[in-house]
Amino acid sequence: MRYLVVLLTVLVLVSSCNQNKLKTDASGVFEADEVIVSAEQSGKIISFSLKEGEIISKGALVGKIDASNTILQKQQVEATIQSLKEKTVNVKPEIELVKRQQAVQESQLAKQLKEKARTENLLKSDAATQKQLDDINAAIDLLQKQISVSKQQIALDESNVSLQNRSVLSEQNPLEKSAAQIQDQINKSQIVNPITGTVLTKYTLAGEMTTVGRALYKIANLDTLTLRAYVTESQLTRIKLNQRVKVFTDDGPKSYKEYLGQISWISDKSEFTPKTIQTKDERADLVYAVKIRVKNDGYLKLGMYGEVKF
Repeated sequence: MRYLVVLLTVLVLVSSCNQNKLKTDASGVFEADEVIVSAEQSGKIISFSLKEGEIISKGALVGKIDASNTILQKQQVEATIQSLKEKTVNVKPEIELVKRQQAVQESQLAKQLKEKARTENLLKSDAATQKQLDDINAAIDLLQKQISVSKQQIALDESNVSLQNRSVLSEQNPLEKSAAQIQDQINKSQIVNPITGTVLTKYTLAGEMTTVGRALYKIANLDTLTLRAYVTESQLTRIKLNQRVKVFTDDGPKSYKEYLGQISWISDKSEFTPKTIQTKDERADLVYAVKIRVKNDGYLKLGMYGEVKF
């Protein structure tokens, strides 16, 4: 009789354990797309205000690296560009003077042409002499030559000044590009947060020296985490992209917290079962990795163990 009681007690305990044990299809750990933000400029970190665990928005200015020397370099290049502009020649006043002279000459020529026509008529009626007409023709010829010289002078002045200015300004374009490159270095001295997320690790402090490529902090968006789980080949026929699944995490010694997840990626190559992962069919040596996106209610943490049911 006593053995019967003991046997019944064991059966009840086994039944209770089986009821509390969650039956799932796969398991894995939660991860996120982590971004390590590195310095893009060398120098002393003037300010670096972020804190671990702090949520920072994309584009936020979180720190600054000393760029005093770089700023001075840009100012020097800008001063050189300004000096080039002062070396250029403004030809407009000289050309305007020659144009006014040409206008006077053209006005005089018009008068002489009228006088020539009048003199020719007078000559036909013997009211003027051939010498008068010859003098007028000589004056017309002189004015035409003077006008031609004025036009040549204007063209020559414009050509010479243009050539001189081009020679001076040819140095401006490379200097402007140099200034733009220096400005880019100045911009890189500003530490700008690349994504909206939570600061996971802070690697440096204000006042320290840094170099290009040195890690400053690590950040990740924890609003939605990814459960990387592994399934056997036989389970592949039961899953597909964007499929909704149930995800479970421990919520005490004998209870689980349930989440709704969505399959976002399925590996197209098999791999050996990771030692830390158990699948429904533990006898399978080859498994396929899957990623399941899960909305974080604040309780999910990176590295936390999770199970999934398809």
